[in-house]
Amino acid sequence: MCGIVGYVGKQKAASILIEGLKRLEYRGYDSAGIAVLQGARIDVAKKTGRVDVLAKSATRRRFTGATGIGHTRWATHGGVTDANAHPHLSSDGKFALIHNGVIENHAGMKKFLLEKGYTFASETDTEALVNLVAYHYEKEPVTDGKSRFLESVRRALMHVEGTYGIAILCTDCPGEIVAARKASPLVLGVGDQEYILASDVAALVSRTQNVVYLKDGELLHLTPANFSIITQDEEDVSPVVDRITWNIADAELGGYRCFMEKEIFEQPAALENAMRGRFAEDGSTALFGGLNLTPAELRQIGHLVFLGCGTAWHACLVAEHLIERFARVPVEVDYASEFRYRNTPLDRDTLFFVMSQSGETIDTLGALREARRKGFKVLAINNTVGSSIARESDGGIYQHVGPEIGVASTKAFTSQLLIAALVALHIARMRDMSFNDGVEYVKAVKSAPALVHRVLEQAPRIREIAKRHAHYKDMLFLGRLSLFPIALEGALKLKEISYIHAEGYPAAEMKHGPIALVSPECPAVFFAPKGEIFNKLVSSIQEIKARHGKTIVITTEGCELPPGVADELILLPDCHEAVLPIVATIPVQLLSYYIALERGCDVDKPRNLAKSVTVE
Repeated sequence: MCGIVGYVGKQKAASILIEGLKRLEYRGYDSAGIAVLQGARIDVAKKTGRVDVLAKSATRRRFTGATGIGHTRWATHGGVTDANAHPHLSSDGKFALIHNGVIENHAGMKKFLLEKGYTFASETDTEALVNLVAYHYEKEPVTDGKSRFLESVRRALMHVEGTYGIAILCTDCPGEIVAARKASPLVLGVGDQEYILASDVAALVSRTQNVVYLKDGELLHLTPANFSIITQDEEDVSPVVDRITWNIADAELGGYRCFMEKEIFEQPAALENAMRGRFAEDGSTALFGGLNLTPAELRQIGHLVFLGCGTAWHACLVAEHLIERFARVPVEVDYASEFRYRNTPLDRDTLFFVMSQSGETIDTLGALREARRKGFKVLAINNTVGSSIARESDGGIYQHVGPEIGVASTKAFTSQLLIAALVALHIARMRDMSFNDGVEYVKAVKSAPALVHRVLEQAPRIREIAKRHAHYKDMLFLGRLSLFPIALEGALKLKEISYIHAEGYPAAEMKHGPIALVSPECPAVFFAPKGEIFNKLVSSIQEIKARHGKTIVITTEGCELPPGVADELILLPDCHEAVLPIVATIPVQLLSYYIALERGCDVDKPRNLAKSVTVE
């Protein structure tokens, strides 16, 4: 979850590190720090709070070195203090280390090192690792031509249990950085006479678009002239240089108030990008180039399992509904974090899908590995080219919506819904969906960007509704069928960015317990689109009104509601069932966003949250 950045080159490192940390702040903003090699010493500045606090402190220091590392922290071990902020120095002052992940056996390491005379200044697991590197550096000097710095890191990591993405400086090695990863992302930017290391390409895209993605178990050795990669087993790795397909403008605000607002209003364009090139010439089905499964193999699949976490899990629930509805294949949805620790009975003809915007979600990556370990094919729906999930899956579908910076997912979620609809169509047309039904379905999916644009035009009115509801402490979100997951997503968005307690339920489940929460102080957001259960949804709304509850009803144009049922009304354009979840998502995104603004919340950096969950 933390942000890592490193620099080796000819320019002053400090300003480049600070710029990178600002672009990575969405990965953690409890504290931030930098360490710069200054001749034979390492100078460190670190502060609790946002990167701007660190930047002010750093400007008062004379950082002149051209090699350094920086970190923005999402706290795991130890409270939010200056002492616990990264980088951490070894007790001999020879090494500085930044770390994303969790060292599970740090207590035993610390006990061993204390007995050897090493001292500790923080509560973190990271400090145990930097002292262990120092221990190996002094204990086992290398004489066979190897880098003593690199070898001490490699030997220290042999004793680590847990996850890590690390970058390290050594006072004996000016102009050098050693980095390594295990289940925590690291990417190297290859620039013009400089190298930029980061946990996310957002930190380096302003300086280069040529990147090398490190794999688990690899160690990177950077020098001013070159870089090399080895495995933990000391095997040389031939690096593959990829190219980032987006530029720095995609990660800028571009006149918007914040990234969440920008990404909400980018959704029509994002959906266009997600569907581009994915339709057959006859307009009757969806095509995917990276599934790595033949039509015959797909027709033999008898069971699908979708795995995800958080917002991605909600998208999986929508996929379940659409695939079972149109392709008539049984689908199971599970939390990725739970699947890997259960012994779930699975049929041989099962195909797995995993969803993760970042492609680095540690629980989802672990579930992918568990499914593949059991011999199953796993396909990924993912937005990040070169991510761990993209590399380790058997095939998959990229979302192609560009970087999503806001912590609360918006355009990544709706593009996942769009791809879920296309997967349902792709499988359905291989089975028993007719040509004409396929053509109708494709037309509906192609209309999604325009439909979303129409809902976005209602933003001013939704903001007025938000103003009238920003003072409440509790809210309910209710829907049925494919809109029950959107009710869950609406409740999650409100919780994430406004800190209002909210719950999502199937509307028919209200009378089985949650109706006890209904009161004038607990409004309910109802999805009530036209369809065969419209009257049942209206009855559920009336049950709320009978108990003096306030209602915000989201329905489709042309639906007639009984007088007095809706205290607030939001109309959706009439649309096909395949794209209804996408269109219905927009009002609850806007409602949550504007409520959070009214409450003075920092929507891009909600408390206790980070964008990419890379610790378990």
